[in-house]
Amino acid sequence: MILTNARVVLRDDILDGTVVVEHGRIAAIDAGRSQLPEAIDLNGDWLMPGLVELHTDNLEKHMMPRPKVRWPMLPAILAHDAQIAAAGITTVLDAIAIGDIDHESMRVEALGESVEVLRHAVEERLLRAEHLLHLRCEIAVAEVVELFAPFVSDPRVRLVSVMDHTPGQRQWTDISHYRTYVTGKKGWSEDKVQAMLARLSDAQDRYAEAHRAQILALCQSHGVPVATHDDTTLAHIHQARDEGATISEFPTTLDAARAAREHGMGIVMGGPNVVRGGSHSGNVAAIELARHDLLDALSSDYVPASLLHAAFVLADDAGWTLPRAIASVSATPAAMIGLTDRGEIALEKRADLIRVARAAPEVGAAPVVTQVWRAGDRSEDHTSELQSHSFISYAV
Repeated sequence: MILTNARVVLRDDILDGTVVVEHGRIAAIDAGRSQLPEAIDLNGDWLMPGLVELHTDNLEKHMMPRPKVRWPMLPAILAHDAQIAAAGITTVLDAIAIGDIDHESMRVEALGESVEVLRHAVEERLLRAEHLLHLRCEIAVAEVVELFAPFVSDPRVRLVSVMDHTPGQRQWTDISHYRTYVTGKKGWSEDKVQAMLARLSDAQDRYAEAHRAQILALCQSHGVPVATHDDTTLAHIHQARDEGATISEFPTTLDAARAAREHGMGIVMGGPNVVRGGSHSGNVAAIELARHDLLDALSSDYVPASLLHAAFVLADDAGWTLPRAIASVSATPAAMIGLTDRGEIALEKRADLIRVARAAPEVGAAPVVTQVWRAGDRSEDHTSELQSHSFISYAV
């Protein structure tokens, strides 16, 4: 496959040129246009690496499209995958919750089924993106270690995060934001909120620290990278460093992000935070961290389309070059979890590619993904290594 007349976004540069794909890998990158009749003319659009998503809760929205409404698992996964693909994401870590502070949540009930049906969908070649797993462990839940242990050895697990969503700290330092969230999204009464706050505080005291230690020990024994979540204080970062965590995911303060940088931890922030111009929980704005050089990678979190959009915002408003911004949603997150075969347009890298145009300024200038390739195409002459995955070339 020959893709020509493109603005090719490389790791440190943008090249007006041509990319050649052979056997699912990038075989050549050249300046100028190809004159070969079989070349695909991209008409000056950007050609970028496929995006790499470390943490998306998007599947849950399809599993439960309305409160207390369960949707069949396979159709939910297929709808989620279609959204992921349309956003230009070619590798996604589906963030599967292990435990939930809300006892009425469907997460525990859906845990085993979601992981098993995802496996089936991959084996049956039903999915456009490559789906791996990020296990989100809610450490203040009584049964979290019991739920987590059977999954830690699954080869699809590429990241584990230790989370504590107990209101009054981390993401919910300001409890008024928690009240707004649960009364608005879940329709809880004030009496129910008060009862929940009391129960959660007790559970945190009883379980959080012991469960955190047990989960981290299991991850260390299986060589799984660990992220901490919603770090707020210097103590949170120091604890994470001492425990061997390598990623600070969604730090909520400038001080926490600075400490994470000093200790060599990768810093991940949410694409929706960038696109909206701030955090819905009242925490630090991601673009502020970007301007202080305290941001390494983005996650789409709860809006898949925010990933590419946020990268363009970083290029437009944070003083980043476009190659640096695109690396934050491709090469950098891939490297954080050891996926060194993808994430950039470079020789011998996997040909995960997206074609991107941009809407007119009067309608918001958002980037538009028009074509996506994963490992180039579905030809029969892939190497045996590549045949272990499902490969789909598709337009969106």
